Amino acid sequence: MTESELYKNLGALTKSKDHWEENIPFVVSLLSSESTKIKAKALWLLGEMGMKFPIAIKDSVPAIAAFCDSGEPLLRERAVNALGRIGRGCYSSVEPYWDSLFRIAHDEEAGVRLAFIWASENIATNTPDPYKDYMSLFAELLHDRDDRDDRVRMEAPEMFRVLGKRRPEFVEPYLDLLRNIAETDSNRVVRIHCLGAVKATERQ
Repeated sequence: MTESELYKNLGALTKSKDHWEENIPFVVSLLSSESTKIKAKALWLLGEMGMKFPIAIKDSVPAIAAFCDSGEPLLRERAVNALGRIGRGCYSSVEPYWDSLFRIAHDEEAGVRLAFIWASENIATNTPDPYKDYMSLFAELLHDRDDRDDRVRMEAPEMFRVLGKRRPEFVEPYLDLLRNIAETDSNRVVRIHCLGAVKATERQ
């Protein structure tokens, strides 16, 4: 099967959620493909499968997490995204890879750092407590370095919003910082998202 045919098949499987659980081993097998494109698609799909079937995916999490150390930024990005989706479904499945996730937070590629925030939002949605001692890291990402299009800074406040709804006490020490950014930042989206985080926290 050619790369394009295999990619097309994965696209069809993406839409066939009723067949996801039985196809997890097949998709995991594609992580050994020589094609970065196929591996990236497989990692993304495994994340979606894992959120829906967290118990069925559990034995495959080590193979997914291994890509956090890939030399390909796209594969690091997709791996951390997958861990976030799986962790949303079952935190204990990704807990052993906590250090790998937080190492990604300082990745040299902005897209990978962005994926770390998305993954954290996913996990924190159902399991917020592990983030209690990591809030300063997300505060650093509000001033992300070398992010020319501000995509990391635009997303970082969303973690405060997610946690503000669930554990406002985690966010309260950062409210003054969030308010200041909401009033003074040059990026309109950053301002809006910081204000959203403040409002979400204050409502609780």
